[in-house]
Amino acid sequence: MYIAMNRFRVRPDSENAFRARWLDREVHLKTVPGFVSFQFLKGPTHEDYVLYASHTVWASYEAFVGWTQSEQFRAAHANAGQGKPLTVGPPQFEGFEVLQNVEA
Repeated sequence: MYIAMNRFRVRPDSENAFRARWLDREVHLKTVPGFVSFQFLKGPTHEDYVLYASHTVWASYEAFVGWTQSEQFRAAHANAGQGKPLTVGPPQFEGFEVLQNVEA
């Protein structure tokens, strides 16, 4: 398995717009081979930003790379960077190879 995460430092005055951008969007992930799950996460609030993260689990690193090269990826990111900036700087990507997975 492979986990792909993006961390976003969201401007406090843009938090509602940021959440709406994510929660109201069309989800293309379900149609991509190797997709396992997705979580949209809210973290701690700081003085100048609120931390958010997207967390996607893939069957393998190769499945993740397939997503980044897919038509679905292009459609999901077609409007990225347009409109008023909602974050403090660009997102921070982190990718992880899963070495152990414990489930209930």
